[in-house]
Amino acid sequence: MMAQELGDFIEAAGLLEYDPAAITRIYAGHPKRLIRRLWQTLVPIGLLLLGVAFDWIFQLLKDEERARARARECAELLVDLGPAFIKAGQALSTRPDIVPPLLLEELAQLQDQLPGFDSGLAMACIEEDLGAPVDDIFEQLDREPISAASLGQVHKGILKGGARVAVKVQRPGLREQITLDLYIVRNIAAWLNSNIGLIRSDLVALIDELGRRVFEEMDYLNEASNAETFAELHQHNPRIAVPTIYRNATSRRVLTMEWIDGVKLTNLDAVRELGVDPDDMVEVGVNCSLQQLLEHGFFHADPHPGNLLALEDGRLCYLDFGMMSEVSRESRTGLIQAVVHLVNRNFGKLSKDFVTLGFLAEDVNLEPIVPAFEKVFSHALEAGVNRMDFKAVTDDMSGVMYKFPFRVPPYYALIIRSLVTLEGIALSVDPNFKILGAAYPYFARRLMEDPDPQLRQSLKEMLFDGDAFRWTRLENLVSSAASQAQLDLEALLDQLLDFLFSPKAGLLRDQLVTATVDRLDALGWSTMQRLGRRLPKRLQPSALGQTPPGLSDPLMQLEPVRELIQVLQSLPGFTPELLLRRMPRVLNEPDTRRMGFKVAQGLAERGVVRLVRVAAGVPA
Repeated sequence: MMAQELGDFIEAAGLLEYDPAAITRIYAGHPKRLIRRLWQTLVPIGLLLLGVAFDWIFQLLKDEERARARARECAELLVDLGPAFIKAGQALSTRPDIVPPLLLEELAQLQDQLPGFDSGLAMACIEEDLGAPVDDIFEQLDREPISAASLGQVHKGILKGGARVAVKVQRPGLREQITLDLYIVRNIAAWLNSNIGLIRSDLVALIDELGRRVFEEMDYLNEASNAETFAELHQHNPRIAVPTIYRNATSRRVLTMEWIDGVKLTNLDAVRELGVDPDDMVEVGVNCSLQQLLEHGFFHADPHPGNLLALEDGRLCYLDFGMMSEVSRESRTGLIQAVVHLVNRNFGKLSKDFVTLGFLAEDVNLEPIVPAFEKVFSHALEAGVNRMDFKAVTDDMSGVMYKFPFRVPPYYALIIRSLVTLEGIALSVDPNFKILGAAYPYFARRLMEDPDPQLRQSLKEMLFDGDAFRWTRLENLVSSAASQAQLDLEALLDQLLDFLFSPKAGLLRDQLVTATVDRLDALGWSTMQRLGRRLPKRLQPSALGQTPPGLSDPLMQLEPVRELIQVLQSLPGFTPELLLRRMPRVLNEPDTRRMGFKVAQGLAERGVVRLVRVAAGVPA
């Protein structure tokens, strides 16, 4: 009996990857299984849809409480229907282009915690997959699980040799249940796409993407590889911990990893008892998530409280690497460019960023979308990007995406899920936490340091307002980047010099020349005044006592430069030697020589004019 429950006829067919055609062929030959599951799923789904249709016909859904109750009923039904439907609901919770905002909120709260299964089946699965009795592999293995989710459950144990481990065992027959439900849901999606004209998105493609991800999650060998890749990418970060994977006790349905003693990040009292500051842990988590997203392009897409542990030594430990995603270099650059256009309130370019990132088709008319963006973001930006409410903005954007022909790329759906989850954890620690405020310094650092040509162009867009250079924007960027603990000061200074001597910065160099001429001319005039006052009264020209325009501000237009130097001096690790080491490069730049010539020419011209005016008794 146990062998029959443990067996999985889908696995016998060799279906190790999601393949819709193969799944269709399998269930075409097993109609009884299909009919039984159809009865279990379509009847409750049909009853719910009838209830919603009744409410819609009699306009009862206009009452928000009634509509929310129906949305909650839908979410609860998905939990009752099993793992595949839970995963489908979680996937839809990040798709504002498909799901109305109210239902989106309820789906976002879906949890996949389910009761554990029989421990005898778990032990049998371990022995079957690892090819040896449990007692030959483990010194000790608890029969009762410590936690259970939709795909499997975790047992605590000790390997031969003394290593303390957590052993994740997959639910028996899971692959059969998942594939059968995916087959049913995919056919429902195909029917909806063909018969319901209001649905713009390709639901079949959504289900196929879901199927691929669930199959990846069901393959614990894939999860083991993900964990090892994640550990390698973050090996130089002393604040991040990843459990060791024990490959000799790991298979496709059994994952054995290092046991980690830690507490959930949301358990504030327990975190403080460890002697760890919860705010510091949140900062580590935010910085790590942004590094995953914008540097590595390989990120943890499910950072819920159970997967993030604070350790006694001050490290943050990541668990459960079944749901990972990759972001291409182009998409990472596109995200940073979108932030630049958002900060600059350039909603026209922001709408084009959404085309580049795959949210909108190239033939979509952007004219009505631009004012919609302006309405959503203008109010949010009034308090500044550091105080922008990410949840409120995403809620408002959900309405825009549902109204206009948006399609959410799978990678972005996972990014949103990851950031919303992370913000939820952070808010439990600090009610005033703003994910965008925490993220902006990291965006600033990437913008200042990254040599990517597109980001260099974005940096110029950020610093110029038309033809006018905005010193305050540069100061804000440098100050924001400086708040990053991992700031590469050498790279930052090099990028500042690269920008100063780039073709785009010609106007800035002219402004610097003018400001330098003004400053030196003012200093020269002050010196002439001091010397002139030593002459006898009768020999002093009357114009010598006049204060030339602009001297009321002794630093004049070079004040922003002085402020910028002060910002640089406040950076951790800054020393004058960092600037001195770059002087040979500055002096060898052709533009430096041209600037020097223009300064000399400007001073000579002003000196001649001033002397003529002083000699004529005209105020200089």
